Amino acid sequence: MLKVLVVDDEMLLRKGIVLEIDWPSIGCMLVAEAANGIEGIEATHKYQPDLIITDIRMPKMDGIEMVKQLREEGNEVSVIFLTAYSDFSYAQSAIKLYVADYLLKPFEDGELETAVLRVRRRWEEKQKKKMDIDKDPCFMLKKGDKSKYVMEAIEYISKHYSDEHLCIATVADSLGVSEGHLSHIFKKETDYTIMSYITQYRMHVAMKLLSDCRYKVYEVTEMVGYHDCTYFSSTFKKVVGVTPSEYQDRSAIR
Repeated sequence: MLKVLVVDDEMLLRKGIVLEIDWPSIGCMLVAEAANGIEGIEATHKYQPDLIITDIRMPKMDGIEMVKQLREEGNEVSVIFLTAYSDFSYAQSAIKLYVADYLLKPFEDGELETAVLRVRRRWEEKQKKKMDIDKDPCFMLKKGDKSKYVMEAIEYISKHYSDEHLCIATVADSLGVSEGHLSHIFKKETDYTIMSYITQYRMHVAMKLLSDCRYKVYEVTEMVGYHDCTYFSSTFKKVVGVTPSEYQDRSAIR
């Protein structure tokens, strides 16, 4: 279930959201509530919500500052801003950068639930993709039976992709076969050369790490077997279509 935190200094509104919505019926679990951004950050650290529903203008720390601080910490929690019409121009740029959705107060019956359901659907899709990634080390390969050496090569790459010296020679040596023989059967059975598969696998893992938002680009570079951040970024853009920084920025606002 999607874990939800509600942050609002207006007690009646906050209690209305907390108590009047049937959270289990929309696939959610309310884990905490808070009265300002400082309490919201503390509750986020403690309960690790998947979604924060927060007002913008609050004492001590407003909603925008709270979300900025969480993003700086690498937290990619989804956010729905609640904002009065008079605050809209003030919040507009932050809304585009940091949140999944926003609602203008006073919102109508069912409007918040609809916004939460949109976030939950995106969250569920993301969780499903993560499960598929974890379950399928052959994520990019065409279907069909693979020979023993090809499967062992795939397994070896999945365990050693972070080694910057990983190449066809190290893979072939680990399997006790010649580079030529391994190259031939791997290309024949997968449509990939060994090195192109290694690159694709590394970029696939990099996407997963960048989506986490806890890691800097240079950290991900090293984690997937590159020592040159510029080269990694160039390779990532060729494969994915955007730079690592752009990909991470997009992940942060989902």
